[in-house]
Amino acid sequence: MLPFWPILYILSWYMYKELIQQKKKDFDAAFDFAKNEAAGIRTGRANPSLVEDLSAEYMGSRLTIKELGGITTPEPRLIVIQPWDPGALASIEKALRDSAIGLNPVNDGMAIRLNIPPLTEERRKEFIKLLHQKVEEARIRVRQVREDVLKKVQTAVREKTARDDDVHRAKDELQKIIDDLNKKFDELVKKKESELMSS
Repeated sequence: MLPFWPILYILSWYMYKELIQQKKKDFDAAFDFAKNEAAGIRTGRANPSLVEDLSAEYMGSRLTIKELGGITTPEPRLIVIQPWDPGALASIEKALRDSAIGLNPVNDGMAIRLNIPPLTEERRKEFIKLLHQKVEEARIRVRQVREDVLKKVQTAVREKTARDDDVHRAKDELQKIIDDLNKKFDELVKKKESELMSS
């Protein structure tokens, strides 16, 4: 029969690794949140990502605009939304008007057109500030996930189902994940700022 401590070591190693693995989707969701928020901040150029994930009420369901029609950018400052069902035009128009994108949809009875005006310097600064706020929200979510994992490992140590050094191991592994995510957040901000300043 094996002594108790090797069994404890195997169980605790598995426990904190398993906890981190279980939380991976939460880390990924935090980055996806930042990425989607950044995509929704408009530049002076037409981009389908500006409208495709907006939600519209249609026939008793909530659907995204990309589920309701085709989105094209025939010109650098024009987005055209062609619904699969013409009956969805009013729902799409309402979703666009109710959104925070700040654009005026033009419904011609067949499609919806969105003209993208060039950004003023003031609007650029506002959008960059908004970008930083949204990315900071995502960073806070990441820190909350890290704290949740560490609390569970610390509880396991107190209950003697994990070893003291498992807290340090978990911290080290989590820090690697955080560092990687922070790098991705920085790259996301840099790319979006560049788009905003050059449009």
